[in-house]
Amino acid sequence: MKLGIALGANALPSDPRAARDLAQAAESLGLSRLIAADHVLGADPDRPGGWKGPYTHEHLWHEPMVLFGYLAAQTERIELMSGIVILPQRQTALVAKQAAELDVLSGGRFLLGVGVGWNEVEYQALGQPFNRRGARMDEQIALMRALWSRPTVSFEGRFERVSRAGLNPLPPRGDIPIWMGGHSDAALDRVGRLGDGWYPLFDDPALVAPGRERIATAARAAGRDPDAIGVQARVVLGNDVDAQIAAAQRWRDAGVEMLLLGTAPGVSEPDQHIAALSAFMDAWRTEG
Repeated sequence: MKLGIALGANALPSDPRAARDLAQAAESLGLSRLIAADHVLGADPDRPGGWKGPYTHEHLWHEPMVLFGYLAAQTERIELMSGIVILPQRQTALVAKQAAELDVLSGGRFLLGVGVGWNEVEYQALGQPFNRRGARMDEQIALMRALWSRPTVSFEGRFERVSRAGLNPLPPRGDIPIWMGGHSDAALDRVGRLGDGWYPLFDDPALVAPGRERIATAARAAGRDPDAIGVQARVVLGNDVDAQIAAAQRWRDAGVEMLLLGTAPGVSEPDQHIAALSAFMDAWRTEG
Protein backbone atom coordinates (compact mmCIF):
# COMPACT_ATOMS: atom_id res chain seq x y z
CA MET A 1 0.00 0.00 0.00
CA LYS A 2 1.34 3.42 -0.98
CA LEU A 3 0.79 6.59 1.03
CA GLY A 4 -0.21 10.09 -0.02
CA ILE A 5 -1.51 13.34 1.44
CA ALA A 6 -4.94 14.96 1.02
CA LEU A 7 -5.44 18.67 1.64
CA GLY A 8 -8.70 19.49 3.41
CA ALA A 9 -10.60 22.73 3.95
CA ASN A 10 -8.48 25.52 5.44
CA ALA A 11 -5.45 23.22 5.25
CA LEU A 12 -3.20 25.98 3.92
CA PRO A 13 -3.19 29.77 4.04
CA SER A 14 -3.15 31.80 0.84
CA ASP A 15 0.66 32.15 1.01
CA PRO A 16 2.04 30.03 -1.88
CA ARG A 17 5.14 29.18 0.14
CA ALA A 18 2.97 27.08 2.45
CA ALA A 19 1.82 24.88 -0.42
CA ARG A 20 5.39 24.60 -1.72
CA ASP A 21 6.84 23.66 1.67
CA LEU A 22 4.18 21.04 2.38
CA ALA A 23 4.41 19.45 -1.08
CA GLN A 24 8.20 19.27 -0.96
CA ALA A 25 8.12 17.83 2.55
CA ALA A 26 5.59 15.19 1.52
CA GLU A 27 7.79 14.22 -1.41
CA SER A 28 10.92 14.02 0.76
CA LEU A 29 9.08 11.80 3.26
CA GLY A 30 8.35 9.32 0.46
CA LEU A 31 4.66 10.02 -0.07
CA SER A 32 3.47 9.07 -3.54
CA ARG A 33 0.47 11.34 -4.16
CA LEU A 34 -0.83 14.79 -3.23
CA ILE A 35 -4.55 15.49 -3.50
CA ALA A 36 -6.45 18.78 -3.41
CA ALA A 37 -10.23 19.10 -3.44
CA ASP A 38 -12.41 21.46 -5.47
CA HIS A 39 -14.90 24.05 -4.28
CA VAL A 40 -15.26 27.13 -6.46
CA LEU A 41 -17.67 28.97 -4.15
CA GLY A 42 -18.76 28.79 -0.55
CA ALA A 43 -22.26 29.83 0.40
CA ASP A 44 -22.99 32.48 3.01
CA PRO A 45 -25.18 30.92 5.77
CA ASP A 46 -27.12 34.21 5.92
CA ARG A 47 -28.20 33.97 2.29
CA PRO A 48 -31.96 33.86 1.53
CA GLY A 49 -33.16 30.38 2.39
CA GLY A 50 -30.19 29.79 4.70
CA TRP A 51 -27.46 27.20 4.24
CA LYS A 52 -26.95 23.79 5.83
CA GLY A 53 -23.91 22.59 3.87
CA PRO A 54 -20.69 21.53 5.61
CA TYR A 55 -18.69 24.41 4.10
CA THR A 56 -19.28 28.14 3.84
CA HIS A 57 -17.65 31.17 2.23
CA GLU A 58 -15.23 31.23 5.18
CA HIS A 59 -13.58 27.92 4.21
CA LEU A 60 -10.42 28.32 2.14
CA TRP A 61 -10.08 25.98 -0.84
CA HIS A 62 -7.21 26.41 -3.28
CA GLU A 63 -8.28 25.93 -6.90
CA PRO A 64 -6.69 22.53 -7.67
CA MET A 65 -5.84 22.93 -11.34
CA VAL A 66 -4.08 26.25 -10.77
CA LEU A 67 -2.44 24.99 -7.57
CA PHE A 68 -1.00 21.97 -9.39
CA GLY A 69 0.46 24.15 -12.13
CA TYR A 70 2.48 25.80 -9.37
CA LEU A 71 3.35 22.58 -7.55
CA ALA A 72 4.40 20.82 -10.75
CA ALA A 73 7.37 23.21 -10.82
CA GLN A 74 8.08 22.78 -7.09
CA THR A 75 8.21 18.96 -7.02
CA GLU A 76 9.78 16.15 -9.05
CA ARG A 77 8.19 12.80 -8.23
CA ILE A 78 4.94 13.09 -6.27
CA GLU A 79 1.71 12.55 -8.21
CA LEU A 80 -0.76 15.44 -8.29
CA MET A 81 -4.44 14.52 -8.22
CA SER A 82 -7.63 16.54 -8.03
CA GLY A 83 -9.67 14.97 -5.29
CA ILE A 84 -12.15 15.74 -6.64
CA VAL A 85 -13.04 18.23 -9.38
CA ILE A 86 -16.80 18.65 -9.69
CA LEU A 87 -16.77 17.90 -13.39
CA PRO A 88 -20.38 18.58 -14.46
CA GLN A 89 -20.25 22.15 -13.16
CA ARG A 90 -17.25 22.89 -15.41
CA GLN A 91 -16.74 23.24 -19.17
CA THR A 92 -15.61 19.89 -20.52
CA ALA A 93 -13.12 21.01 -23.17
CA LEU A 94 -11.56 23.47 -20.73
CA VAL A 95 -11.05 20.78 -18.06
CA ALA A 96 -9.54 18.51 -20.73
CA LYS A 97 -7.19 21.32 -21.76
CA GLN A 98 -6.16 22.12 -18.19
CA ALA A 99 -5.58 18.45 -17.39
CA ALA A 100 -3.48 17.93 -20.51
CA GLU A 101 -1.40 21.01 -19.68
CA LEU A 102 -0.88 19.82 -16.11
CA ASP A 103 0.24 16.43 -17.38
CA VAL A 104 2.76 18.15 -19.66
CA LEU A 105 4.07 20.48 -16.96
CA SER A 106 4.38 17.70 -14.37
CA GLY A 107 6.00 15.18 -16.71
CA GLY A 108 3.03 12.79 -16.65
CA ARG A 109 2.29 13.02 -12.91
CA PHE A 110 -1.29 14.32 -13.05
CA LEU A 111 -4.42 12.28 -12.24
CA LEU A 112 -7.89 13.71 -12.69
CA GLY A 113 -10.27 12.90 -9.83
CA VAL A 114 -13.87 13.75 -10.65
CA GLY A 115 -17.31 13.60 -9.08
CA VAL A 116 -20.81 14.96 -9.49
CA GLY A 117 -20.80 17.02 -6.27
CA TRP A 118 -23.63 18.09 -4.00
CA ASN A 119 -23.52 21.91 -3.88
CA GLU A 120 -26.30 23.34 -6.03
CA VAL A 121 -25.13 26.88 -5.25
CA GLU A 122 -21.95 26.29 -7.25
CA TYR A 123 -23.82 24.78 -10.19
CA GLN A 124 -26.12 27.78 -10.31
CA ALA A 125 -23.25 30.26 -10.21
CA LEU A 126 -21.35 28.38 -12.93
CA GLY A 127 -24.40 28.18 -15.19
CA GLN A 128 -24.76 24.40 -15.29
CA PRO A 129 -27.83 22.22 -14.56
CA PHE A 130 -27.69 20.39 -11.24
CA ASN A 131 -30.28 17.70 -11.91
CA ARG A 132 -28.53 16.19 -14.96
CA ARG A 133 -25.03 16.09 -13.55
CA GLY A 134 -24.61 12.29 -13.54
CA ALA A 135 -25.64 11.77 -17.15
CA ARG A 136 -23.53 14.72 -18.25
CA MET A 137 -20.41 13.43 -16.49
CA ASP A 138 -20.59 10.14 -18.42
CA GLU A 139 -20.55 12.11 -21.66
CA GLN A 140 -17.82 14.45 -20.44
CA ILE A 141 -15.47 11.56 -19.70
CA ALA A 142 -15.96 10.11 -23.18
CA LEU A 143 -15.23 13.48 -24.77
CA MET A 144 -12.16 14.17 -22.64
CA ARG A 145 -10.63 10.80 -23.45
CA ALA A 146 -11.20 11.44 -27.14
CA LEU A 147 -9.59 14.89 -26.87
CA TRP A 148 -6.56 13.50 -25.02
CA SER A 149 -5.88 10.73 -27.54
CA ARG A 150 -6.53 12.26 -30.98
CA PRO A 151 -5.29 15.37 -32.81
CA THR A 152 -8.83 16.35 -33.81
CA VAL A 153 -12.22 15.21 -32.59
CA SER A 154 -15.79 15.36 -33.83
CA PHE A 155 -18.27 14.63 -31.05
CA GLU A 156 -22.04 15.01 -30.96
CA GLY A 157 -23.77 14.10 -27.72
CA ARG A 158 -26.71 15.08 -25.60
CA PHE A 159 -24.74 17.76 -23.75
CA GLU A 160 -21.44 18.15 -25.60
CA ARG A 161 -20.54 19.09 -29.17
CA VAL A 162 -17.14 19.41 -30.82
CA SER A 163 -16.69 19.80 -34.57
CA ARG A 164 -13.26 18.88 -35.97
CA ALA A 165 -11.18 20.44 -33.19
CA GLY A 166 -8.43 19.24 -30.88
CA LEU A 167 -6.08 19.99 -28.01
CA ASN A 168 -2.43 20.91 -28.38
CA PRO A 169 -0.34 19.94 -26.46
CA LEU A 170 -1.70 16.47 -25.82
CA PRO A 171 -0.86 14.65 -22.56
CA PRO A 172 2.45 12.74 -22.82
CA ARG A 173 0.78 9.39 -22.05
CA GLY A 174 -2.03 9.83 -24.59
CA ASP A 175 -4.51 9.63 -21.72
CA ILE A 176 -4.91 10.77 -18.12
CA PRO A 177 -6.10 8.42 -15.35
CA ILE A 178 -9.58 9.31 -14.14
CA TRP A 179 -10.50 8.52 -10.54
CA MET A 180 -14.03 8.93 -9.22
CA GLY A 181 -15.55 9.71 -5.87
CA GLY A 182 -18.91 8.63 -4.50
CA HIS A 183 -20.35 5.43 -3.06
CA SER A 184 -23.93 5.31 -4.33
CA ASP A 185 -24.86 2.45 -6.65
CA ALA A 186 -24.83 4.86 -9.61
CA ALA A 187 -21.37 6.13 -8.66
CA LEU A 188 -19.97 2.61 -8.26
CA ASP A 189 -21.40 1.52 -11.61
CA ARG A 190 -19.82 4.58 -13.23
CA VAL A 191 -16.42 3.70 -11.75
CA GLY A 192 -16.71 0.20 -13.17
CA ARG A 193 -17.75 1.40 -16.62
CA LEU A 194 -15.46 4.41 -16.97
CA GLY A 195 -12.99 4.90 -14.12
CA ASP A 196 -9.37 4.05 -13.45
CA GLY A 197 -9.83 4.28 -9.70
CA TRP A 198 -12.29 4.76 -6.86
CA TYR A 199 -11.93 7.34 -4.09
CA PRO A 200 -14.71 6.81 -1.49
CA LEU A 201 -14.97 9.09 1.54
CA PHE A 202 -16.16 6.76 4.26
CA ASP A 203 -14.51 5.61 7.49
CA ASP A 204 -15.29 1.88 7.50
CA PRO A 205 -12.85 -0.41 5.64
CA ALA A 206 -15.54 -3.13 5.65
CA LEU A 207 -17.37 -1.14 2.97
CA VAL A 208 -14.51 -1.55 0.49
CA ALA A 209 -15.29 -5.18 -0.41
CA PRO A 210 -18.98 -4.74 -1.37
CA GLY A 211 -18.18 -1.53 -3.22
CA ARG A 212 -15.37 -3.19 -5.10
CA GLU A 213 -17.62 -6.12 -6.03
CA ARG A 214 -20.23 -3.82 -7.54
CA ILE A 215 -17.49 -1.98 -9.45
CA ALA A 216 -16.16 -5.31 -10.72
CA THR A 217 -19.61 -6.37 -11.92
CA ALA A 218 -20.03 -3.13 -13.86
CA ALA A 219 -16.50 -3.38 -15.24
CA ARG A 220 -16.98 -6.92 -16.54
CA ALA A 221 -20.30 -5.92 -18.13
CA ALA A 222 -18.44 -3.13 -19.94
CA GLY A 223 -15.68 -5.50 -21.10
CA ARG A 224 -13.11 -4.02 -18.72
CA ASP A 225 -10.61 -5.63 -16.33
CA PRO A 226 -11.77 -5.02 -12.73
CA ASP A 227 -8.25 -5.62 -11.41
CA ALA A 228 -7.03 -2.54 -13.28
CA ILE A 229 -9.28 -0.25 -11.19
CA GLY A 230 -7.54 1.05 -8.06
CA VAL A 231 -8.96 2.06 -4.69
CA GLN A 232 -7.73 4.72 -2.30
CA ALA A 233 -8.95 5.75 1.15
CA ARG A 234 -8.15 8.38 3.76
CA VAL A 235 -7.03 8.60 7.38
CA VAL A 236 -7.16 12.03 8.99
CA LEU A 237 -4.02 12.95 10.90
CA GLY A 238 -4.20 14.10 14.51
CA ASN A 239 -2.53 13.66 17.88
CA ASP A 240 -3.14 9.92 18.33
CA VAL A 241 -0.55 8.36 16.03
CA ASP A 242 -1.20 4.83 17.34
CA ALA A 243 -4.88 5.11 16.37
CA GLN A 244 -3.92 6.37 12.91
CA ILE A 245 -1.49 3.48 12.41
CA ALA A 246 -4.18 0.99 13.45
CA ALA A 247 -6.64 2.60 11.02
CA ALA A 248 -4.07 2.49 8.23
CA GLN A 249 -3.49 -1.22 8.86
CA ARG A 250 -7.23 -1.87 8.59
CA TRP A 251 -7.36 -0.10 5.23
CA ARG A 252 -4.33 -2.07 4.04
CA ASP A 253 -5.97 -5.32 5.09
CA ALA A 254 -9.10 -4.27 3.16
CA GLY A 255 -7.01 -4.20 -0.02
CA VAL A 256 -6.66 -0.45 -0.52
CA GLU A 257 -3.71 0.37 -2.81
CA MET A 258 -3.31 4.03 -1.81
CA LEU A 259 -3.94 5.55 1.62
CA LEU A 260 -4.15 9.33 1.90
CA LEU A 261 -3.11 11.07 5.09
CA GLY A 262 -5.65 13.86 5.47
CA THR A 263 -4.60 17.14 7.00
CA ALA A 264 -6.02 17.67 10.48
CA PRO A 265 -9.11 19.93 10.70
CA GLY A 266 -8.38 23.37 12.08
CA VAL A 267 -4.65 23.22 11.27
CA SER A 268 -3.39 25.60 8.58
CA GLU A 269 0.34 25.88 9.31
CA PRO A 270 2.54 23.76 7.04
CA ASP A 271 5.01 23.10 9.87
CA GLN A 272 2.25 21.41 11.89
CA HIS A 273 1.19 19.30 8.91
CA ILE A 274 4.80 18.31 8.26
CA ALA A 275 5.30 17.34 11.90
CA ALA A 276 2.16 15.17 11.82
CA LEU A 277 3.24 13.53 8.56
CA SER A 278 6.72 12.85 9.94
CA ALA A 279 5.35 11.32 13.13
CA PHE A 280 3.04 9.03 11.16
CA MET A 281 5.77 7.97 8.72
CA ASP A 282 8.21 7.20 11.55
CA ALA A 283 5.62 5.05 13.29
CA TRP A 284 4.56 3.36 10.02
CA ARG A 285 8.14 2.39 9.20
CA THR A 286 8.64 1.11 12.74
CA GLU A 287 5.62 -1.12 12.26
CA GLY A 288 7.21 -2.45 9.09
